[in-house]
Amino acid sequence: MALIQCQFYSEVLNLSTSMTVILPQQTNSQIGMQNKKAGDKHQTLYLLHGLSDDDTIWTRRTSIERYVAPLGLAVVMPQMHHSFYADMKYGNQYWAFLTEELPAVARSFFPLSDEREDNFVAGLSMGGYGAFKWALSRPEQFSAAASLSGVVDIESRVKAGDRDRVFQLVFGDEDISGTEHDLFKLIEKSQQAEQKPMLYQCCGIEDFLYEDNIRFKKAVEKTSYELTAQFEAGEHEWGYWDRKIQDVLNWLPLKK
Repeated sequence: MALIQCQFYSEVLNLSTSMTVILPQQTNSQIGMQNKKAGDKHQTLYLLHGLSDDDTIWTRRTSIERYVAPLGLAVVMPQMHHSFYADMKYGNQYWAFLTEELPAVARSFFPLSDEREDNFVAGLSMGGYGAFKWALSRPEQFSAAASLSGVVDIESRVKAGDRDRVFQLVFGDEDISGTEHDLFKLIEKSQQAEQKPMLYQCCGIEDFLYEDNIRFKKAVEKTSYELTAQFEAGEHEWGYWDRKIQDVLNWLPLKK
């Protein structure tokens, strides 16, 4: 595998930013590793970070590089700051950056497939929210999306006063219920889409977001989406996410 720390300029953000990228490499003699390269254009997982982290965190807290090595899967991990994967009311246009500019820039740098069946998105906590928001808003872009301990009920978090300053910068005084930020509205609205990504959702039962995730699971079950949901012992911490990202990789509809 190749691990690349990529600094580049964003026209949308009007600043230099970064993404951490893992690319498949076929090797036969690397001790302790089974590396695979599957085709000229790589299947790609966009892997999103949580509120307190950055684009390097998945490689620092998990063995994601080792996990994807035998799969021939590229991983793109963008820097998204405290954006909650939105065009911020008092900040930058991170939603436009994520959904429009990032895939185009990444594919201009690296041999990544642009086929829907080859593209997936996943994330944890704030990134779990971002992964579902992206896939439900742009179902034509992804065949599968996964949320690990995701902030899936954003309205309840805002009303509870969690991270008041962050939410104020992102949403201002906007009532986000029923808007493009509301996953419950998105799951209902996207019922009309011709193509629907497979969904994977997990959350530890000791996690403070557990009840929110149960509510979202029930909402998805009222739709025609294909949902895999796993709720088991676990808290909001990296030991749990390191285990569950392996389940996500096993669940993805990868080409053999």
